[in-house]
Amino acid sequence: MDSSQIKVFSDKVEQLLAHCQKLESDNTALKAQQDDWSSERIKLLQKNDLAKNKIESMIGRLKSLEQS
Repeated sequence: MDSSQIKVFSDKVEQLLAHCQKLESDNTALKAQQDDWSSERIKLLQKNDLAKNKIESMIGRLKSLEQS
């Protein structure tokens, strides 16, 4: 292997390393974003459940007023 082939090989290895570092960084950012979305989803499900319970309660009160 002559020095020009070694240089080409070395450059390609450097490019692969840089690409791997970028992928690791992107992966970390995506995992953080996924955690944020999961937290927001849980909060929205809780709000939805609370709203559903309030509406069911109001419907129950309206029905009882209607029967009175």
